[in-house]
Amino acid sequence: MKLYYSPGACSLSPHIALREAGLPFSLEKVDLLAGKTETGADYAALNPKGYVPALQFENGIVLTEGAIIARYIADLAPAADLAPKPGSFERVRLEEVMNFIGSELHKAYTPLFLPDTTEDGKATARARVARKLAYIEALLADDRSHLLGERFTVADGYLFTIVNWSDSRGVPLDAFPKLRAFMERIGARASVQEAMRAEGLLQ
Repeated sequence: MKLYYSPGACSLSPHIALREAGLPFSLEKVDLLAGKTETGADYAALNPKGYVPALQFENGIVLTEGAIIARYIADLAPAADLAPKPGSFERVRLEEVMNFIGSELHKAYTPLFLPDTTEDGKATARARVARKLAYIEALLADDRSHLLGERFTVADGYLFTIVNWSDSRGVPLDAFPKLRAFMERIGARASVQEAMRAEGLLQ
C-alpha cells in the first residue's frame, strides 16, 4: 500500500493508523498547491478530489477520505484492535464520534487555513471550533483515557490529527484541560511520534 500525504494534513490520521496496525506501506508526499507528488506525478490523475489522503493498493485501486481509510485499516488488522467489531454497538459509537470529528470539528477549522478569510471570519471560526472542542472536553470529563474508553482506536488518531492544528491556527486549548491531557497522551505514542517524524513534523 502507498499513502499519499501532505505533512501535518488530515492524512496524518491514516498514517498513524497504518503504523498502529503494523501493516507494510510506503509514503509519497503531495504538493497540494502544485498538484504534483514528490515523484512528479499528476495527483489529480490519482485522486480527482485533489486533496489528501489517498491510499493506493497493489492492484491500483485507490481509496480516499481519511476517516474511511482509517477505519478500513483497522479492519485489515483486527489483531491490532483499532476499532470495535463491525456490527457491534461499540462500532456504531466509533462511527458516531468519527463522523462528528469529520463533519463538524474538521470542517470548522477550514476557514482558518484559507488566505481570503477576514479577521472577523477567523474570529467566528475560532469560536465555532471552541464550541466543538467543548463537546470533546465534556466527553472526556469522566477521565477516560481515550475517546471510547480505555483503549486506543482510530478515532483517537483522527482527533489528535485535527486538534493538533489548534496552536498554529490561534485556538488555545487552555479552556480544555482534559483535551490537552489527551493530546499529550496520544502525542507520546510511538506510532504518533514515528508518523510525525516521517512527515518532518518532529526532529
